[in-house]
Amino acid sequence: MITFEGFKTEDGKPIYQQILEFIKRGAAAGTIADGDELPSRRVLSALLGINPNTVQKAFRLLEDEGLIESRAGSGSFMTLTPEHVERIKVELLTADIRGLTQALKRTGVSRQEALRLIDMYWDDPAEAKASDDPAEVDGNEKA
Repeated sequence: MITFEGFKTEDGKPIYQQILEFIKRGAAAGTIADGDELPSRRVLSALLGINPNTVQKAFRLLEDEGLIESRAGSGSFMTLTPEHVERIKVELLTADIRGLTQALKRTGVSRQEALRLIDMYWDDPAEAKASDDPAEVDGNEKA
């Protein structure tokens, strides 16, 4: 059974989209697999404290994408193929990269600075955390 223990709502984003993203991120990470059962719509709406119609909309969209199959009286189950998982990974990464790129541009970070930040976090996230100042990315401290 898929649990929603780590699910946290974000302001400004429809909850049905957040449910979709939670499930897709789980599928991409491998924590949600083909055949896993989802909570019933009623149980999930009570668990999250949201309207059952919101859960219904999320499940309908997952069905439309071929990611879940609902069986009357049996519940809803994930139907993940390797192709589904790869498509989800590309979709999520594209959205994340697009959002990050826009945020960097809004804060005035140049392409070169952005690439150095990515390299720094890619190579050693612990060291990067110790120096969260973008002005120090190239190894030079601010004057």
